[in-house]
Amino acid sequence: MNHMIGWIVGLICSSVIAGAAYMKKSLTMSGASGAILLGTTMYALGSIAWYGVLIAFFVSSTLLTKLKQQRKTAAESGYAKSGNRDMGQVAANGGIGLLLCIFNACWPHPYWWIAFIGVMGAVTADTWATEIGGLSRSTPRSILNGRKVAPGTSGGITGLGVAASALGGLFIGLIGWLFLQVDDVGGINLGYVLLVGLTGGLVGSLGDSLMGASIQVMYRCKACGRDVETKNHCNHPTEKIRGLQWFNNDTVNIIASILGGALAVRIYKSAIELIDLLR
Repeated sequence: MNHMIGWIVGLICSSVIAGAAYMKKSLTMSGASGAILLGTTMYALGSIAWYGVLIAFFVSSTLLTKLKQQRKTAAESGYAKSGNRDMGQVAANGGIGLLLCIFNACWPHPYWWIAFIGVMGAVTADTWATEIGGLSRSTPRSILNGRKVAPGTSGGITGLGVAASALGGLFIGLIGWLFLQVDDVGGINLGYVLLVGLTGGLVGSLGDSLMGASIQVMYRCKACGRDVETKNHCNHPTEKIRGLQWFNNDTVNIIASILGGALAVRIYKSAIELIDLLR
């Protein structure tokens, strides 16, 4: 009975949140459906800590997307995915986290949670870097060679964007630790959780930019000459100029989040080993 209640509560809460996001045009219909499935399953199989971190990512990212929307419109016109997220983007941002939640339900271990913080830190940092970095007054520079690139160019970074990445990772670490207290789960130091959130966030976000500047498929608009992620721009078909055809924005997000989660576990283990050595 208690297990069934978890599914019901998760479904109700996720439906309300996803429905509100759909009404605000932050999610498409498919995106809302994906968010409901993702949130319901994570609440039922995880705990308030797993679910709370997921919601913290979604709410903060949605609010930032609305921040000075008009100013960011020009830069975002070249993105494959923008503020109105579909099921593919929902899966790319939350799918790995859901898998970790399922693994933890089947084979409980603290490292699943640490990896989850790293994964969610990565997707949050990347989203914050895009949304806040898009407000930067500085010209973005390519992460590969440091050359100036047009705003919205995949692989372009700014100081403000990198700072936003760090803050996004720390935010997830803090939220994760606070929800662990609500769950009455001790044993994980705040400093450790902040460290893995920060690490996962920076690695995921910068890894995303590195892949975006090198192997992600990119196109050139025949009308305005911009390099974009979309197959159509300025109401005209674009031409492929580089990258792997199947390596799109969602693929980049998934791989970047895995990198963030994996390194978060490595950093956590190293920190524990170092503290034990110093004792």
